[in-house]
Amino acid sequence: MRIINRIKKIAMTALAVLLANGLMATPTRVTVRVKAKDAKFIGTGIGGAAVLIKNHLTAQLLANGVTSGSSGDTKLILQSPLIRGQRITDEKTASYEAIVDINEPTLVDIEVTAPLSRKAAAIKGSLQVWLIPGKDILGEGIVIDLPGLILDVLSPTSHQAITLSSLNQGLLEFKISLTMLCGCAISKGGVWNSDEFEVKATLKKDGIEKGAYNLKKLPENNLFAGALNITAKGSYELLVYAFNPKDGNAGVDKINFVIQ
Repeated sequence: MRIINRIKKIAMTALAVLLANGLMATPTRVTVRVKAKDAKFIGTGIGGAAVLIKNHLTAQLLANGVTSGSSGDTKLILQSPLIRGQRITDEKTASYEAIVDINEPTLVDIEVTAPLSRKAAAIKGSLQVWLIPGKDILGEGIVIDLPGLILDVLSPTSHQAITLSSLNQGLLEFKISLTMLCGCAISKGGVWNSDEFEVKATLKKDGIEKGAYNLKKLPENNLFAGALNITAKGSYELLVYAFNPKDGNAGVDKINFVIQ
């Protein structure tokens, strides 16, 4: 009898340890997708989106990973009328499938940051959702929309030293690249029409504003350019922004350069 009681005690202790460590929890699958606002999904082509799933009450990290896959079907996502319940993704569309071990309904925070390949333009988003043990959220899954644009000043380069005498009639040409947050191209008359974007620059010399400039679209996708009026040597700061008033998407980049 004493042996049986001892075995029971050991078994109860082992069960308690299992429960404490969450090993008796139910694996629950969750598909997370990250989509650029007014554009497509953020996947492998732009580095994917980092995904963190945390217990809201304890902040315990339950799962983390990176979305991978394609940006999706342009026609289906943006150019087709949708009805309730209709999917805009397929098995190839970028996603991250987490396996979360929980033993009771759990309120979680899902945090995403994207795009990982363009960290200077990366945006963070989050939402909360209840997860129920064993009740998978698959298919379209949980979709988080992120606003923003990827804007890179291509020239002049950061901290470039330029001689005043090399300028053509005191003008310094500058160029930027602008894409949607998913990496989708912006072009004249395209799905993301360059005519819809306001692209402007501000120039400062030694901290004092010296002028504001409009940029023009170049023939190549994503490229815009302008010319700065430079009359003196010194340290300059160039800030460029792009804004689409139709959807509120915006992007910013800033560099410093020196005129010698």
